[in-house]
Amino acid sequence: MIAKFFSYFLPINVYKKNSAVSKTLEVTWNNGQLVLDSKNTNYSYGSLQRILRKGLKYIGFERIRKFNNVLILGVAGGSVIKTLVDEIKFKGKITGVEIDKEVVEIANKYFGLNQINNLELIVDDAFEYVLKTKEKYDLIVIDIFQDTTMPNFLFEDFFINRINFLLNVEGFILFNTMVISEKDRIRNIDYKKKFGGNYSLRMYPKVEEHNELFTIKKLN
Repeated sequence: MIAKFFSYFLPINVYKKNSAVSKTLEVTWNNGQLVLDSKNTNYSYGSLQRILRKGLKYIGFERIRKFNNVLILGVAGGSVIKTLVDEIKFKGKITGVEIDKEVVEIANKYFGLNQINNLELIVDDAFEYVLKTKEKYDLIVIDIFQDTTMPNFLFEDFFINRINFLLNVEGFILFNTMVISEKDRIRNIDYKKKFGGNYSLRMYPKVEEHNELFTIKKLN
């Protein structure tokens, strides 16, 4: 493909759309791969895929392969799902929740998420979904951004407690955060304090410069 070849020298935009939720969405060939970007940040593939892959590696590919049920809050183009399916060879159930239906259409058309048999893709607000779901999960990936902004509810006790309730014992939360300001840094320190002795929490700062990852294991 010519666009793929030339993208090693210069990014080549192949699709652009305005979204009520995500504002600007762009699909671009960049360094030989398709990526999904918002106005100011990478939404899927590119640096974001590297970040979440590192998080999954911290948890352990072998361990993840034995899980039964994975929840992804914030799907975008689905790069973390592709890592789970293509690289880790995860065969269990994956539920992906994405608030922006425009993003889901792009994920299906350009990144083939609708071809993944063990994936259920749901268009819904993550906060609403976690209130409604009756399932429990072995891995919950939280990767929710509106461009470079993270919704406040992700750091509030009610949401944290609900996520903890949905997590099976010996299960993991992988939480991707963006740290741009001092306020963000303090927010993450406060978040870390919300988990007591029933959880093993690790924080990985400066993953791809502005991202800070949390892995949280439920011990009992």
